[in-house]
Amino acid sequence: MSYIEELQDVIRKLHGVESKHVESIRVKEVFQDKTVWEGVVEVFDLIGHPKTHRAYVWAHDGERPKESSVAVLHIGPITSAAAAVRAALIQEFRSLGTEEN
Repeated sequence: MSYIEELQDVIRKLHGVESKHVESIRVKEVFQDKTVWEGVVEVFDLIGHPKTHRAYVWAHDGERPKESSVAVLHIGPITSAAAAVRAALIQEFRSLGTEEN
């Protein structure tokens, strides 16, 4: 199974729809002059999703997609691969903060 097929399997399991790969986008997220994330986000068109037509998906920390991946839907302020990465990083940061308290 290819990397793209594995990500499509993740989409199927998380969101219950089929998908079509559209493109790969390199994203670099910088905060206070430091790179906090850099990688490739795969863009998929979703087939039959009730709320959106697109998802941004990548394997977390370079791991295999089935083991650890991120899938962000194209909804609301999330309108690009970069915005999806930013939202995922913010969510991760917030969840780390709550674990420490």
